[in-house]
Amino acid sequence: MSAISVGQAAVLGVVEGLTEFLPVSSTGHLKITEGLMNIPVDDTAVVGFTAVIQVGAIAAVLLYFFKDIVRFAGAWARGVTHRDARQSHDYKFAWWVIYATIPIVIVGLAAKPLIEGSLASLWVVAGSLIVGSGYMWAADQMGRHKRGEDDVTVKDAMIVGSSQILALLFPGFSRSGATISTALIRDLDRVAATRLSFFLGIPALTGAGLYELKDALGTGAGAAPLAVGTLVSFVVAYASIAWLLKFVAKHSFNAFVVYRIIIGLVLFGLLATNVLSA
Repeated sequence: MSAISVGQAAVLGVVEGLTEFLPVSSTGHLKITEGLMNIPVDDTAVVGFTAVIQVGAIAAVLLYFFKDIVRFAGAWARGVTHRDARQSHDYKFAWWVIYATIPIVIVGLAAKPLIEGSLASLWVVAGSLIVGSGYMWAADQMGRHKRGEDDVTVKDAMIVGSSQILALLFPGFSRSGATISTALIRDLDRVAATRLSFFLGIPALTGAGLYELKDALGTGAGAAPLAVGTLVSFVVAYASIAWLLKFVAKHSFNAFVVYRIIIGLVLFGLLATNVLSA
């Protein structure tokens, strides 16, 4: 591929930052944007580039939730060295996030050729946007929204963490959409579900970015575009996180459901009329 330009990297950074934690599919939006800019969505360098700039969004989460992360890390450290501290919910939660990341790591490594090949098609993205919307709508209706963050159990963490596989295999489904929706089905309230999605995303997305770094640097995506894309995604993601937590405290996810359906139908139309290539 031709190297991604700095200007294209900035645009992709904005898209990544806006959509990584909103339940609208960052992968789907990135692939659509890449298609509109005539960037081959299934090129290994492009796949690597999009994974790396996610680290900017993850850095935004680390900064936004710094106090929570320090609390969890401190509880984990105390629990490792002192048996009495192992009854702390924060200590258990830190381990649960680690456990819940294992399924997506296994599937990600095993299915890497498929994920970067046929499943990278924009047809898959369009279908996943719409199917994921149905899952999100049903989850919001089914959930009783009665459990808070302190009520999260290891079963919740494992089920919600495993739901990230849906977004891994079907770009367009949305990692945050899958995890938030699954948490709602587990009867967590919207804020608790959203915060759990953030915490589960930290190891999964950071690991993906670091794993893909060699491909992004070695096959066409230069250091300058990577730096610009990552920085822009960090700034935009921080603002997006703050907005989303305020939004879900008072609103349902119906607006995201409608938006996803519209984008999915528009994408189907663009593909069917050859405006975009799958």
